[in-house]
Amino acid sequence: MSHVHHFPTRVTTADGSPQFFYGADYNPEQWPREVWDSDIALMQQAGVNVVSLAIFSWARIQPTNDTWDFEWLDDMMDRLHAGGIRVDLATATASPPPWLTTQHPEILPVTRDGVVLSQGGRQHWRPTSPVFREHALQLVEKIAERYASHPALIAWHVNNELGCHNVYDYSDDAAEAFREWLREKYEDLETLNQAWGTAFWSQQYSDFNQIVPPRVAATENNPTQLLDFNRFSSDALRDYLRDENAVLERISPDIPRTTNFMVMSGTSGMDYATWTSDVDFISNDHYLLPTRDAIEELSFSAARCSSLAKNKPWWLMEHSTSAVNWREINPPKRRGEMARDALTHVAHGADAVCFFQWRASLAGSERFHAAMLPHAGADSRTFRDATALGETLEKLAPVVGSKVLPSQVAVIFDYESWWASSQPFLPSSLVDHHAQALDWYTALLDTGVRVDVVSPDDDLSGYKVVVAPLLHMVPPALASRITTAVEAGAHFVTSFFSGIVDEDAHVIPGGYPGALRDLLGVRVEEFHPLTPQQGVLLEDGGAGTLWFEAVELSEGTETLHNYGSGPTAGMPAVTRATRGQGSAVYVSTHLDREDLAELAGDILRTAGVYVDVEFPSPGWVITTIRRGTDADYIFLIPRDPEGTVEVGQLTGIIHGPAETTIKGTDVIVLRREHTA
Repeated sequence: MSHVHHFPTRVTTADGSPQFFYGADYNPEQWPREVWDSDIALMQQAGVNVVSLAIFSWARIQPTNDTWDFEWLDDMMDRLHAGGIRVDLATATASPPPWLTTQHPEILPVTRDGVVLSQGGRQHWRPTSPVFREHALQLVEKIAERYASHPALIAWHVNNELGCHNVYDYSDDAAEAFREWLREKYEDLETLNQAWGTAFWSQQYSDFNQIVPPRVAATENNPTQLLDFNRFSSDALRDYLRDENAVLERISPDIPRTTNFMVMSGTSGMDYATWTSDVDFISNDHYLLPTRDAIEELSFSAARCSSLAKNKPWWLMEHSTSAVNWREINPPKRRGEMARDALTHVAHGADAVCFFQWRASLAGSERFHAAMLPHAGADSRTFRDATALGETLEKLAPVVGSKVLPSQVAVIFDYESWWASSQPFLPSSLVDHHAQALDWYTALLDTGVRVDVVSPDDDLSGYKVVVAPLLHMVPPALASRITTAVEAGAHFVTSFFSGIVDEDAHVIPGGYPGALRDLLGVRVEEFHPLTPQQGVLLEDGGAGTLWFEAVELSEGTETLHNYGSGPTAGMPAVTRATRGQGSAVYVSTHLDREDLAELAGDILRTAGVYVDVEFPSPGWVITTIRRGTDADYIFLIPRDPEGTVEVGQLTGIIHGPAETTIKGTDVIVLRREHTA
C-alpha cells in the first residue's frame, strides 16, 4: 500500500531550483489537432508546467467494447513532453461510455426512491457494481501498461472527484455490499440489532438478507442505519479507489498516485480522514463560495487539507480562474481574486496550483465555466492574470517544499458528527456541524491567530486551545483523549448539541452534554431550539441565536456569561471548568460573530496564545506560516476584497506591495531567516 506524501518529482529550473506545479485540466479530445500546438505554446507563455489529462476520455479511448484508440493520446503525451509540460494522467474511469451503460444498464445508480439514473451526465455508475469494476479496471490496466514509462508522466490521477454525484447508491448491488460491510463490522445479528436499537418500531432482523439500504420508507429510517450507510458509502468509494490503486501499484509502482478530494463547503459524503493512507499525496478541488465568508471558507478548507497532509505539501488540483457554471447565478471573480485565492491555498501548504480547465469548452455542460484560456482567447484579462500568476509562483519558488507550521489553536472537524447531527427527527434542522466549525474558525481568525483544522483522531497534545463546535458524536475513546489533553494543559471549548450520542448514535443518558458532561461540569435537561426569527440576549448585551439551554453547574464550574432574557434569564450561558492544568468551556447558544470573537479572544489570552505577526489590524488578515530549512515564509491575506488593511512597516517582503496600507486582494509574503 502506498504512503502519503510521496510527492511527484519536482519541476525545476535550469539551475535545479524547485518550482511550483502550475496548470489545469486539459481536454484536447474536445479540439482539432491544429489547436494542440497553439495550446502548448500558450501554456508555455502562461508558465504552465503540468496538466491533468484524460479525465473524461473513456469513450474516446475505448469507442466500443472491443476497440481501443490510444493514437491521439500517444500524440498528445509526446507533444506535451516535447513542450516541457508534465502530465498528471487520469485513469479515465470517471464516466462510463454510452456503449457500456447500454450493454450493462445494471451499472447505473439507483436513488433512495428507486429511480434508476440514466447515462447522459457523468459519474453514472454504482461504486459497488462488479460489472462496472471489471470494465473500469480493464481500462486502468490498459492505460497503465501503455504509459507507465512515458517521460511526461509524473502522477496517476485515480478516477475523478470520487462520489461527487454517486456517493449514495441504493441499488441491489449496494444492498449486497452493505450487508457484507455490516457482517464484517458487527459479525452477528444480535450485535447489529443492539447497535441499531431495532427494539424500537419492531425492526429486529433475524437474517442479514433482510437488511436493505435506507431507501424511502413510510417514515424516516433508523438513525443508526442511516449513519452506518453514510460510513459504508464512504468506504465503498474508498474500496473502489483501492482497487484502481492495486492495478497501478502492480504495473507502475514508481509513479505516485492521488485522487482529487473535494474538501469544501457542501461536500459531506466522503470521510477523507480515512482515505489518506490510500493516496501518495493529498490533492483537492475547491470552488469559492459566493458568500460573505468566502475567503474564510477557502482558508478553512485549505487548512483542512493541510491537516490531512500532516502539514506537508499537497496539490490544489482544481479551482476556478473566474466564474463557475453550476450555481443559479455565476458572477465572475473580481480583479485580483484569482491570484488571492490561489495564494491562499499556497499559504496553507499547496505546492501545486491548478485550475479547471485550460481552454474553455465550446460545447457541453461546462461551456460557461471559466478557464485559463477563456472564449475570448489570449487577449483577455483572465489569460493575462493567469500568466501573471505563473510569474508570481516562479518568484515564490523558495517556498516550494516548505511545510505548514502547526498552530497552537485547533478546530476539530468531524464527518461523523456532521452526518449524525444532520439526520431527520432532531431538535432542530437549522444546526449544522460544518457551519458551526466555520463560524468558530472565522471568530478565531478575527483575533489574528493562526488556526489548524483537525480530525478527532489527530494528536491534540500540541495545542493550547482545542475548539470542537457541535461535536455531536463523542465515543468514549475520544472523550478520554480530550480529557487527557485538558488535564495536561489544553483549553477545550465546545458548544450546544455536543457529546450527545455515542458511535452508534445512541443518546448518552444522565443529562446533556452526555459524554462531555463531567469534563465541562454542566448538566442540561432540555434543548431549546430557536426559529430563525427568535433570539436570546445575554446580560452583557450579547445575543444568541439557533439554540439556548437551561444550564446547571457542578461544583467548581464558573459562569463566564449569563442569559439576559427569556426563560433562562440570569442562568449560565457560557461556563468554564478548571481541569488539571487546563480548562473546559461550554457555550450553550450560538453567539453572533462579534461576541464569538470576543469570547475566543478571552480564551486565547487565558491560554497564552498570541498573534505571530504584530500589525495594526491583525484580525482583518489571515496569517499562515510555512517553515523551510533556512527560513519561515509568512503569508498575510486580506479578508475583505473591497477594503483596505493597515499592516504598518513590514520587513522581509518577497511578494506583495510594500505600502503600509494594502488593498483587499493583495497578498504579502514575508521571508524571515531562522535564528541560531
